[in-house]
This record gives sequence, structure tokens and C-alpha cells, in this order.
Amino acid sequence: MSEPQPRPIRRRSLHDELVDRLREMVLEGVLPPGKRVPEKELCTQFAVSRTPLREALKVLASEGLLELLPNRGAVVTSLTEKDIEEAFPVLANLERMAGELACARISDEEVVEIQVQHGKMVDCFKRGDRPAYFAINQLIHARIMAAAGNGVLADVHRLISLRLRLTRYSANMSDERWRQAVEEHEGFLEPLKARDGERLAALLKTHIENKAKVVLDSLRAARSEARPPQRRNTDRRALTRHR
Repeated sequence: MSEPQPRPIRRRSLHDELVDRLREMVLEGVLPPGKRVPEKELCTQFAVSRTPLREALKVLASEGLLELLPNRGAVVTSLTEKDIEEAFPVLANLERMAGELACARISDEEVVEIQVQHGKMVDCFKRGDRPAYFAINQLIHARIMAAAGNGVLADVHRLISLRLRLTRYSANMSDERWRQAVEEHEGFLEPLKARDGERLAALLKTHIENKAKVVLDSLRAARSEARPPQRRNTDRRALTRHR
């Protein structure tokens, strides 16, 4: 009987590593929206030439995270109010579809895994650990999407979700809304266990719509604060008459 041959260790390519590192910098706010990507600094930081870096930037541009400007390099995408108003309804309906499909296909083991992750997410909420909470939150949605078993749905969902994650640091989620979001996630568990696709679909859609409202309210508030105060329109002739 021959001994099993060891499988070779798969090493990640430089291209894949660069794409992931740059994507992380954008999504974690190290490269914030509107900021020009400092290619020279990044080449030094990652010890690479500009050719592989620019190839990685093209991938992020195809994902909607960067804009490639002629003769100006790459700039991190700044989502407008119109972008958000258009993208969130699409995301909400993708999540609705995922909920219906997931309940028809999900295994008992997958349901248990989502319950475990939900417990971890609640612990993060109680500790006030927003970054860890956010990571697990995304994981739960990804688990439901994976259980749906539809590759096209998952691919479209991933691209839209990536773009909308740019709003993560601009959205001012109050403690009250945070608590509400946790309760909404709590509501996902029962229909998952009962395989009630219609109910889970409705809950997921409402959850995303509530998130959209937080993002839009924050964006509008920030825009209002940044607007310079308007001067009173004084009639000089009226002032002259009263001198």
C-alpha cells in the first residue's frame, strides 16, 4: 500500500495579497472616501513596483471601491445620496431573496452555526465592541447568503455590499439603533429554525431598509452641518431711509 503523497501548499499570489490588503485599507477607513491613493507610499510600504499595485487598483475599481481618474491616479469612491438611495433597495431585495432560498435549503448544522455567531455578536454589543460586532454581523449575513446556494445572487450581493461598506464610518448609529439592529438579528433565528422563508425574507428586507435610513440621515445631517450659514438679505435702501 503506497503512502499518500502530501499535497503542495498553496501560496497566495502577490496580486491577490495586494488586492486584499488594499481593499482592507479602504473598508477600514485607512484610505477614506475622497482620498487620493498614494501609490508611491504604498509601493514602498508593500515593497512592490507600480505595475502590480496598479493592477490591484484596477480590481478595486471594478468593485466600485475606487475611481480611476485620467492622469490623476486612483481616488477612493465617495458615495452620494443618490448612490445610496439606489443601492440600498437593491441590497434589501437581494437579502429578501436570500432569506427565501436559505430557508428552503439550509441544514440544521448551518442554523446552529448562525445561532453561535449571533451569540458572539450579542456579546460584542454588550461590550460595546463595534468593530468586532460589525465583522460578525457581516458574517451572519454571508452565512445566510451562502445557505441560499445561488452563486449569481451571492456575486451581485457581494459587489453591492462592498460598495455600501464605504458608508460604515460615516453612518452615525446611535445606541438605540444599535440595540434595535441586534433585536432585528435576534428575529432572524426563529424563522430560520422553522424554515419560514416568507417571514425571514420580510425581516431581512426591513433590516436593510432601516440601515439605509441611518446612513441617509447621517449623510444629510453631515451635509447640513457643512453648509455655510446664509446671510440675511438686507435692503440697503431701507437702512438708508431709517438713518
